[in-house]
Amino acid sequence: MAAAEKFSPELGTAPACRAFGVPRASLYRRRQREAAPAVDRTRPRSHRALSESERREVLDVLHGERFVDQAPAQVAAALLDEERYLCSVRTMYRILDAHQEVRERRSQRRHPVYEKPELLATGPNQVWTWDITKLKGPRKWTDYYLYVILDIFSRQVVGWMVADCESSSLARKLIRESCDKHRIDLDQLTLHADRGSSMKSKAMALLLSDLGVTKPHSRPHVSNDNPFSEAQFKTLKYRPGFPQRFGCIQDAKRSAATSSTGTTMSITIQV
Repeated sequence: MAAAEKFSPELGTAPACRAFGVPRASLYRRRQREAAPAVDRTRPRSHRALSESERREVLDVLHGERFVDQAPAQVAAALLDEERYLCSVRTMYRILDAHQEVRERRSQRRHPVYEKPELLATGPNQVWTWDITKLKGPRKWTDYYLYVILDIFSRQVVGWMVADCESSSLARKLIRESCDKHRIDLDQLTLHADRGSSMKSKAMALLLSDLGVTKPHSRPHVSNDNPFSEAQFKTLKYRPGFPQRFGCIQDAKRSAATSSTGTTMSITIQV
């Protein structure tokens, strides 16, 4: 816009607007706005507005021991019963808002600010991510659970299993055997997960501590802090030919085995 205005005296308004891709109407409106005199739009003070001493009186009444826990509507009604009128209910709210006293009076939970997890892998077996997803069984309310561990550097499936239930004990066995299979040393690996019950269990924390594995978690109620596992599950389930339901757990294992490319280990435990 500024360039078109600068070159319009030399080139003309229409050619300058075409050259810089600026609508002529926008340029004309800008000229009219700059040429128009400044208008004072300050709202005049009403002659019926409360004076500073009257506003202070209203605030003192609201701060008093009698009305400190009551809403302005209750305060106004109580004062009217005593044939006393200070101001309207809306004015009471304006006075309280000017002193930043209009808020929820009940004690509210304060959520801490969680740091966004940022994980960087420059080679294999540095950062793994894992998650659990449901696979529909033969009947309604019957599900199988697919556990998958991914290496985010190569997107290789370093460990997976299918089980009848979601259990931290099964997850611990899968993680331990995956670490043994890939010969993970102490303080070598970071294992990222969301905040599911199996991921946050005390037994899982003790296992990862023994293995020397760092365990960052997704932020609460944030669905995209574990994107690699979520994307892998969506790719699996949206694949053409993926069955809506599995007749038995063996069918789920075979389907997961053919879909998980780069699989190096398969552990299947039935509970």
